[in-house]
Amino acid sequence: MNRDDVISLLSGARWYDLTQPLSVFTPPWPGEMPLQVHFFKRLTGSYGGGQGANGQLIEWSNNTGCHLVGPRAFHSGSRAIADIGLGEISGEGVVVDVSDAVCDYGFYTPEMITERVEVKKGDILIVNTGYHRHAWDQPDVANPDAQGGVENKEFGYYVRHPGPSADFFPWALEMELKLVGVDCGCAEHPMNTNVRFMHAREFDKAESWLQDTYGMSWEEMFPPEEYQHLTHVTMPRSGLLLAEALGGEIEALANQRAWFLVGAIPFMEVDSAWSRVVALQPGDAGPSDAGATSDADFSAAMNEVEMLDLTLPFSVQTPQWANYEPLAIKYTKRVGGLDFGLGRNNAHCKASFHLATHMDGEKHFWAAGRTIGEVPLDYWHGPGVIVDISDTVSDCSVYSPEMIEQRVDLRDGDILLIKTGWHRYGWNSPDSDEFRYMIKHPGPSPDFSDWCVKRKIKWLGIDCVAMEHPMNTIQRTMHPKTFAEANQKLIEQYGEDWDEVFPLDKYYQDMHLNLFPKGIVHAENLGKDMERAPSGRYYVGAFIQRGMELASCWGRFVAFREG
Repeated sequence: MNRDDVISLLSGARWYDLTQPLSVFTPPWPGEMPLQVHFFKRLTGSYGGGQGANGQLIEWSNNTGCHLVGPRAFHSGSRAIADIGLGEISGEGVVVDVSDAVCDYGFYTPEMITERVEVKKGDILIVNTGYHRHAWDQPDVANPDAQGGVENKEFGYYVRHPGPSADFFPWALEMELKLVGVDCGCAEHPMNTNVRFMHAREFDKAESWLQDTYGMSWEEMFPPEEYQHLTHVTMPRSGLLLAEALGGEIEALANQRAWFLVGAIPFMEVDSAWSRVVALQPGDAGPSDAGATSDADFSAAMNEVEMLDLTLPFSVQTPQWANYEPLAIKYTKRVGGLDFGLGRNNAHCKASFHLATHMDGEKHFWAAGRTIGEVPLDYWHGPGVIVDISDTVSDCSVYSPEMIEQRVDLRDGDILLIKTGWHRYGWNSPDSDEFRYMIKHPGPSPDFSDWCVKRKIKWLGIDCVAMEHPMNTIQRTMHPKTFAEANQKLIEQYGEDWDEVFPLDKYYQDMHLNLFPKGIVHAENLGKDMERAPSGRYYVGAFIQRGMELASCWGRFVAFREG
């Protein structure tokens, strides 16, 4: 399969978003930090911060909303999310709908799954229990016996949902499943978590149900020491991953095979991370010489595709944009914190968005624009180009549309990713030079934003801290010496000084203020496999958490090409 086949394969595929929306109204895992959003900056100024942009400071637990649970959640010596490669969170698999066979406090079993779908060794398995119907954004479920005549969403979603039977995880390990995902609060039965102690009345109901149904007590069904070793030692060491709180279009894939990607933010210090989960199926027609029109052909073709991870590790070491809040992490739960190992590692986090690899959304600079969560999935992926101009740019220099068009086959409507070479100066590079990375990176010429509109660029990305030239931002006043150097370089290039070439009223935050109202946003701080990406055409995807109140957000950024 060649590059054109890869682009045709992914362009023609049906893409499904299995991610539930994330909001300040999303209930957290019981006892953890719900999402908090604070505007510490506004365009004209805000309490507790500054002016110049709509900047948000958020606090959150990674177990709120759709997320990947890594092995470190249960085994402190295991890998962090950032250590998990794209190949481990993507691949062929199946969605099984067991919603007709489960009930409050009940179990789903290997037999329920294999009688409905074929499960292959090494699959990703997504279990549709039907309990996504209790998610915060879904219509009420009527129940005349419940208070108010409706089911309690939070109790249905987190406390009463069914879970895996005692033989489920041993079966999953025997099948060498890559990942198990669920459409409810937890991939374990809630009564095998701290929920058992937080909601003792609910545990009594679950215990009564178990006695009536199986004639066993909970500890007879799940011997404590044996279960603790399975979930806190055996499973983490095996590499089996868990994805929780899925939703979105999951009903459309009932008992069907697909190719999945759990686009987790590559967090270095934590056990779980927000994720955008997608499923792909073949479209009506595949590439002419690949013939990927069946599930089997499509999966075989996807196995030939190489994914370049363009996402920097997300860490407390990551430098933030000037006067923004850095990432802070506080562990609030540890594995040894509850009876018979029901504890787990979990942290509450606090940060502003403009650090590490992130997407600046429309609302970051355009008050009438869409939030990140309001943008449909199909905007975030499509054909595009990576253009390497690293040999033509230098400290504070200016790049132009001509440089782009001379090097790649850019087509109207493409996603455009620009490789300046500045990713080599990022915080996690052997050649790290933070001042150069943050303050001296090159930026676009004065005609660049108009050219983006003319070429109908879908969205842009850059391998340095900002899509703007730093001297068209607050960095100009914060670093007058660097501005003088940049001004002199511009005079030598254009024969005019900075204010003549870039009049402030038109070019301050040019790539934000002039493009966001036209629906052209951009990603910043691309890196990692950017080094291995020469100029050319790619299929590009940005897998960004579906935050309904978020003006910007982190994500996993991927370029697809032939293997």
